[in-house]
Amino acid sequence: MAYLQHGRNALQKIIRDTNVQNQDRLMQPLLFACQGVRYRKLEVILTTSIEKLGKAGETVRVAPGYFRNHLMPKLLAVPNIDKFVHLIREQRKIYQPEEEEVQVVAKTVEDKTKEYEKAANRLVNARLVLRRFIDVEKFRARATKDDPVELRSPVTKDELVAEVARQLCVHIEPENLYLPTPLSTFGEFEVPLRLPKSIPLPEGKVHWTLQVKIRGK
Repeated sequence: MAYLQHGRNALQKIIRDTNVQNQDRLMQPLLFACQGVRYRKLEVILTTSIEKLGKAGETVRVAPGYFRNHLMPKLLAVPNIDKFVHLIREQRKIYQPEEEEVQVVAKTVEDKTKEYEKAANRLVNARLVLRRFIDVEKFRARATKDDPVELRSPVTKDELVAEVARQLCVHIEPENLYLPTPLSTFGEFEVPLRLPKSIPLPEGKVHWTLQVKIRGK
């Protein structure tokens, strides 16, 4: 114990006799050497971009334990020595070629017109098929078998717009459909379409229509 107390007194005397400010005493070489290597950081090269640490190929400083237990086992980083620097440089040349400049070309009015015409032709040449439940009470109360079969819930304009987008992959607005009243019976219908006059009608067509077929589930 005497030797230990003597060592502490000698250390305090060195700090007290040194002409430094109080906040700088902890940075004396003697005390820094006593802290051990666990307080020093290593320079490593990242092989993968890591959030809040750096991008792939960058040199960063990390704690030895973090490198030994996390980065090195997963090959996320390698020591910053000449051998690995050359390896990382060659690897980036192979797997990360130079990025090509991408130019965004604005669509002209003619291009947009062609797209609209293509979508309109898809509408007029296709048939929309919907399945609905029947109104059982009205079905049993029919006077004859030729009477139309009424639906439990009519098909509205918004439902047609949604089905056109789902089945035909064409997005239209409710204003593009002329449907004064919902479709309330089974059967095939021609729903008029209101499209811009700039889109030419197909040969033999007088106006745009959407073929709709409603059948039972």
